[in-house]
Amino acid sequence: MYKAASRLSGRRAALTGRSCRGPGFHIATGALCHKASFRDLPTDIPEMPPCTFKPEEHKGMSKERMMEIRRENCNPMVMKVTSYKKPVFLHQGHMQWLWDVDGKRYLDFFAGVATVSVGHCHPRVTAAAVQQLKRLWHATNLYVYPPLHEYCEKLASLLPDPLKVIYLTNSGSEANDLAMMMARLYTGNFDIITFRGSYHGGSPQTLGLTSNAQYKYPIGTGSGCANTICPDVFRGPWGGSQCRDSPVQTIRECSCAQGHCMANEQYIGQLKDTLATSVPSQIAAFFGEPIQGVGGAVQYPKNFLKEAYQLVRERGGVCIADEVQTGFGRTGTHFWGFQGHDVIPDMVTMAKGIGNGFPMGAVVTTPEIAASFAKGIHFNTFGGNPVACAVGSSVLDTIKVDGTQQISLEVGTYLMTELAKLRDKYEIVGDVRGKGLQIGVEMVKDKTSRDPLPPAAISEIFEDVKDMGVLIGKGGIHGQTFRIKPPMCITMEDADYFLAVFNKSIHNYMERR
Repeated sequence: MYKAASRLSGRRAALTGRSCRGPGFHIATGALCHKASFRDLPTDIPEMPPCTFKPEEHKGMSKERMMEIRRENCNPMVMKVTSYKKPVFLHQGHMQWLWDVDGKRYLDFFAGVATVSVGHCHPRVTAAAVQQLKRLWHATNLYVYPPLHEYCEKLASLLPDPLKVIYLTNSGSEANDLAMMMARLYTGNFDIITFRGSYHGGSPQTLGLTSNAQYKYPIGTGSGCANTICPDVFRGPWGGSQCRDSPVQTIRECSCAQGHCMANEQYIGQLKDTLATSVPSQIAAFFGEPIQGVGGAVQYPKNFLKEAYQLVRERGGVCIADEVQTGFGRTGTHFWGFQGHDVIPDMVTMAKGIGNGFPMGAVVTTPEIAASFAKGIHFNTFGGNPVACAVGSSVLDTIKVDGTQQISLEVGTYLMTELAKLRDKYEIVGDVRGKGLQIGVEMVKDKTSRDPLPPAAISEIFEDVKDMGVLIGKGGIHGQTFRIKPPMCITMEDADYFLAVFNKSIHNYMERR
């Protein structure tokens, strides 16, 4: 593994011009640059890892004017979702780094909500976009053009049989919208089941799939959608220390025999109860993320999805894997999150990392299900846009060339292992979970009650991490989980810097408390 990671690191170094410096670093840039364990680090923050890239000087609109326009001309929702009490005014990005208009550098550990997969303004992807922009900006499915077909062939080759038929969209919400329609057309049934705490989009139809009050409106949306308990082995009523496929398990005690998960049996029992009481005997579909994203990187018992898929199919439904956040190697062990559950869904929806930030999404399904969509006519002006396809194709190439899936596995496993030490150190760190670079750190008042740490406390830590130069996200039903989902080009040196910052921010909060 050391040799493999060293080769990955060398390729990244050649691409980005990055180098690791300082005591304790023993190879040129990349995934195996180690310092001493952060447990031994003082609470002072070390120097931010070096970056040789020089951003352009910002000469545009002032921060004050931007905020005026944001308040007066942008929908109030834009202000409502603005992160931080003191907003970050972004100017430029390069790989895992972002600069604000004042030239301050940030280590991006959220990747625009798990969207920047291979790195901000990655040179290879940027070059592909520029080349296509010079050739053909726009065409629709009314015409036949190379980028669409080259991309579909390449993407299909990365999915198992019979998932070979692709429809390209502009976003994950749109992809999930169409997956709902296809499931209903194919099965002739209407009802769809999702997990509580799930997020599958914000369109009127997908809001039915989304099961989180803060995203809901008091209007009729997404009829025919029911939810079942999320098999959360940390916060849920059942769970133990052997339940999930993660380098880090929960701190809950477990008396299960090897290979036998009682928590899984209980959660499957709850799904059976939902099927018996909340939906008709025949259903259209079951939606599930392999790891919940917005829900707080929640993981299920190891065999849950396999048993759930069987129950759904027995009732005439199709199984849909929402890979908007878990796809394209982010979980490390596999290219697709569903592969870690040893299942093959009937449909896969994807977006975010598919285009490294370029607006793009897709629904991939079987020929039989796809045929049902042809009963009418659906036209998408921008889905399969030539520039989007060129970008998407370059992203797939870059994932392979840069070895980002392996980076996700190695750096992500290291991050979780070290974060687990923080969990053991601080009473307010309740759980660390995830796979690869899809990580959640759930904050609690105390480990006994597991009650969520209040929003004000979460915001204090969140703001402190930002002020020290690292951007992370928040999630969970109560906003109690820090979401760590960086671009898949980070190094061990970056990981150590984040760990030191996160440790310091929690230390600061505990001192103030």
